[in-house]
Amino acid sequence: MVYGAVLSLYVNRLLKIINQKGKLKSSLIFDEYPTLVADLIPTISTGRSNLISCSLGIQDASQLRKDYGREQADVIMSIVGNIVAGQVTGDTAKQLSERFGKIMQERQSITINSQDTSISKSTQLDFAIPASKIATLSSGEFVGLVADNPDNKIDLKVFHNEIINDHQGIKKEESDYKELPRVRHIDNDMIMANYLNIKKDIELIIAGELSLKAAADSGLQPEGKGL
Repeated sequence: MVYGAVLSLYVNRLLKIINQKGKLKSSLIFDEYPTLVADLIPTISTGRSNLISCSLGIQDASQLRKDYGREQADVIMSIVGNIVAGQVTGDTAKQLSERFGKIMQERQSITINSQDTSISKSTQLDFAIPASKIATLSSGEFVGLVADNPDNKIDLKVFHNEIINDHQGIKKEESDYKELPRVRHIDNDMIMANYLNIKKDIELIIAGELSLKAAADSGLQPEGKGL
């Protein structure tokens, strides 16, 4: 959040430069996107023709609505073609479930009474991934939807997968990590001295600019600036 304004300025300028014909292909990845103030809608909607891919990382759709407003947040959620989501709850889970669509699912019911037991089977159109399932995903589980091209059709566009990690291998690798060597030691006195030097430099710059302005206003040639 501290660098939000600077990063937003940089990103908006970047988008205007790269989203043009004839530029090199680019991949834009924005983690914690709601912390930026950037208009990515034109880039998401037209950037594909200019060889630009956008990946937005958000914690929840409600976070996007809070910082961008409901209308703009709904537009962003609607125009993205690929969605990968972990465990989310509430309206976000419901919205994703509706986005993934419905499929025909088999139902089976068993009725038992004193005379006999009857089994009935039926099919019913129901959500492919219910909101309750999205709300209870475990760590490493994710659901999603992928977009395809006319020349490369994907039959199973909706998916529910789990990342299988080799925890023993990861633990062994982490145990072999070595701490980075310390280049130099910095204490509070050094930080304060650097701060005072920067402050002094700024004061000298301001004094010099004010001196030049005063000389210009009086019509005199500032010292050291003569022909």
